[in-house]
Amino acid sequence: MIDSLKALIIGDVVGHAGCRALFVNLNDLKKRRQADIVIANGENASDGKGISVKDLEGLFKSGVDVVTSGNHIWQKKEILPLLDSEERLLRPDNYPAGVPGKGRSITACKGVQVAVCNLMGRVHLPDLRCPFRTARELVAHLKKETPIVIIDFHAESSQEKEALGLYLDGSVSALVGTHTHIQTADERILPQGTAYITDIGMTGPAVSVIGMDIDTAIRRQQTQMPLKMNVADTSAQICGVSVEIDVKSGKATKIERICEVSAL
Repeated sequence: MIDSLKALIIGDVVGHAGCRALFVNLNDLKKRRQADIVIANGENASDGKGISVKDLEGLFKSGVDVVTSGNHIWQKKEILPLLDSEERLLRPDNYPAGVPGKGRSITACKGVQVAVCNLMGRVHLPDLRCPFRTARELVAHLKKETPIVIIDFHAESSQEKEALGLYLDGSVSALVGTHTHIQTADERILPQGTAYITDIGMTGPAVSVIGMDIDTAIRRQQTQMPLKMNVADTSAQICGVSVEIDVKSGKATKIERICEVSAL
């Protein structure tokens, strides 16, 4: 069994550019970062909203071990059955009881059990169950199985993300934010040993407005009309973080931001 686990956590994969960037580059990135497990948020993988069965399979083939999501997971109806049957695909755990899917998984990795959780914020997003109460109950359950718990908190508000990170400090190995597609520069190990960053950024078109076509995004702001947004057709970037975790304690020892131009 390994003493230290290295997790590579990839930010929101956007469109064909993001999927292609991982297909071409992820294997090399895993080797360079010596990653033991790869987690990626895939809710924007197909045309910028939702994820198709084909794109989900593509992420797994690229080397992703667990795919998390957020508010767009419901966009592609074909994926709904897989939310119940595919253990490696998560939707936010704090959706109401009875909806398809689950928000947590435990993956065996080099003799170590790794719990991955998906939660969603409530500021400027659907009014789901309280992520703070949900997280506390979820973590208490998962810690009976493993000390290593990694949370993708898909949320709009920096305040909500930082508050949850500090609320869970010491009880989870890492809490990383997704959703805004803009990587923040506040990565750190919190006082009690939790790796934290407000947003790990986007994996997709580098020259874009959060992954979308620039001209259309500008016209939307100028006209305030609901113009259809399409994924930008430009070279891609890969954003995320690398987190090192002590296997015995579950505490994080290191977190590093990643932002690389795709070798396409």
